[in-house]
Formats: sequence, structure tokens, C-alpha cells
Amino acid sequence: MALGRGLSEILGEVEAAYENNIDNKHTIKDIEIEKIEPNPYQPRKIFDEEKLEELSKSIVTHGLLQPVVVIKKLNKYILIAGERRFRASKLAHLETIKAIILDIDEKKLREYALIENIQRDDLNILEVAYSYAGLINEYNITHEELSNMVFKSRSSITNTLRLLTLSVYVQQLISGNKISQGHAKLLVGLSEDEQRQVADSIVGQRLSVREAEVLVKSVKEKNESSVTQNKIEKVNTKFNFSGFKNVVSNLKKENIDMKIGKNNIKITVNSQEDIEKILKYFEKNI
Repeated sequence: MALGRGLSEILGEVEAAYENNIDNKHTIKDIEIEKIEPNPYQPRKIFDEEKLEELSKSIVTHGLLQPVVVIKKLNKYILIAGERRFRASKLAHLETIKAIILDIDEKKLREYALIENIQRDDLNILEVAYSYAGLINEYNITHEELSNMVFKSRSSITNTLRLLTLSVYVQQLISGNKISQGHAKLLVGLSEDEQRQVADSIVGQRLSVREAEVLVKSVKEKNESSVTQNKIEKVNTKFNFSGFKNVVSNLKKENIDMKIGKNNIKITVNSQEDIEKILKYFEKNI
């Protein structure tokens, strides 16, 4: 399913236009920074402050070598590409920033923001996961169709989306780079308490993915053992049905077959009349 041209294709046209000073299709101008609004669909939520500071100093010293990309909306602009440059320029207290103004559909902002960052590997894995989910919901597409769009395997997309089932606590550890994607995948399917316990062990003991895998395996084996034990206990439980002797005797007088098993009661009916007899009996004796 085609969702429009990829951002790289559009930016390629922009770069060519910029280098050849062609502005009939794409306009390049200095824009007041305060008039630019971040892309509301920007999937990248965490920015390295130290690297932003470095970029800010570079911009002050050497200027902005690559313009940001925006679209115009009324008397404001919405940022499409270049959020790090935009943030660093604000950090440098610049009043204006060089920008390329595109004439594209605002509805494509989520798609462009996602593709730009994926192509540049700028997102952490959770930000990618939330962006995948947003695109799937917005465009009503399958994992396979999304894989063709972002050039990732379907299995990779499916595994990434599974991370959204993790607890908030674990997701915060992932976002803070406390645990890796490899660690996180192991926690999928565990209860919230188990996720916390294993995640804390990974962080506190600095477990490798292999070591964490062994820990998760032991947790699952413990769970399976507990389930098996519960089943055994249930099978071995003896129930006291002595109080039903009178019920069996009275129903037998009505030609109703009632049998008491080890852990069940079985009443056999052969007609609607039998059902009515049973109902009358219980109504009378309850």
C-alpha cells in the first residue's frame, strides 16, 4: 500500500533545488524561530542534551550548514525535518533559522517524521514502536504493508510492537537506556511484577542478554511448576458430597438419574418433564 512519496525522495528534490537556486517549487528563506512549531507527530521524544549543546556551539561558530524543512500553516510554520538543528538553534538564542518551505499535505506529517528518523536511526526502540502503532492505526494497514513502507522486515515490526505491552516501569528503563532492546524482548509475556523484578536484576547486576535469558527462563519454569502443582492439588482434592444423599434418593423416586463423581455431580434428563421435576424439587427444598 503506497502512502505517498518517501521523505528521502522529497528531501532529494529539495537539496537539488537548493543547490541550483531554484525556488519556484521550494522556497528557502530565513524564518523567525518563534514562528516555527515542532511537528506534533515527531516520534523522537528524547534528545541528548550534551550533543544538542555541541551542535549549538557549532552552529554559532560555523552557521547552519543544512536548512530545516517546514510547511506553512497560516502565519506559522510546522517543522518537518531538522528538529535537532531547530532545538540547537534555539539553544544558541538565534532569532532566525534558514528553512526550506515545502508545499505538501499536512496529513503526511506523521509519515514523514517517522521515515526521516528511521532512515537516520535517531529513535530509541520505544519511539519507533509508538510510531509504528500510530501509522498502523492512522492508515489502517497491516504489519506487512508497514514493512514495505519503512523497509523493515515484518517480523522486526511485530517484535518491536510487542514492546508496547511491557509495563510503564520497564518502558521507562528502555527510554532511559537502562536496559537494551535485547533485554526488553525477554520480558514480554511476564507479569508486571515479574517484569519489574527481572528488569531490576538486569540493571542492578548488569546482566548480559544471555544472563537475563537464563533468569527469565527460570521465572517461567517456576510459573509452569506452580501451575502444574495447582492442577495436581485440584485433582487430588477430595470433596464431601455426603449431604447430597437425600437429594439423590428423592430424585431417584422421580425416576431422575443423579450420580456423584469424585469432583462432579451429574444429572441425566430424558424429557422436559424431568427438568420440571428437578426444578420443583429444588424450589421446594431451597
